[in-house]
Amino acid sequence: MFEIDDLRKGFGTVGARVLFEGLSLRVQRGECVAIMGESGVGKSTLLNCMAGLEPVDGGSIRLDGTELVGLGDDALAGLRRRSFGFVFQAFHILPHLDVAQNVALPLWLLDADDAEADSRARAMLERVGLLDRARDWPRELSGGELQRIAIARALVHRPSLVLADEPTGNLDPGRAAGVLDLLLECIRDAGAMGILVTHSHAAALRADRILRLTASGLLPDAEST
Repeated sequence: MFEIDDLRKGFGTVGARVLFEGLSLRVQRGECVAIMGESGVGKSTLLNCMAGLEPVDGGSIRLDGTELVGLGDDALAGLRRRSFGFVFQAFHILPHLDVAQNVALPLWLLDADDAEADSRARAMLERVGLLDRARDWPRELSGGELQRIAIARALVHRPSLVLADEPTGNLDPGRAAGVLDLLLECIRDAGAMGILVTHSHAAALRADRILRLTASGLLPDAEST
């Protein structure tokens, strides 16, 4: 389970502006939660806090019983490598690595040998329908294909939690729907947990729950109830 209790995040020191406070969340294995909110409310910041990439001003964040708040930098980095998967709007595919190498990267960071990394990368590429592009270069792929590569990379090391920040924001609506369905299907099939930040209500409707980020925390989305 992924658990957040009474999380607080502000900016500045004296008289800090509160971005959000009193924020709590529970996500179970196999569940995908969408988080929506107005621009500037702090959706991406919240994802960074969830991953331990930004400090918080109070509260608790636990992944499978491990408390992230107060954990040392090395321990946090190790936990992210093992237990987190990330999907970004801008893909972040490395141009100097071929498709299979991009997908294998999280396994290399976990010291997997080359044969195991290549085998698992190819299995994930088959899962997202791109095994035939394994030795192609990223520049040869379309935007939709690049995002499918990013999904394969996010899940290849079997993480507990997948965080997706506007993962279809750079895709046209036709491609976006298919890519998002693939992402959520892969998360559920793997028994992982997914948290999706999006401005698109149509995209959010594909998740199991929709929550809206406010300064007072996460609230059920009124349009979905």
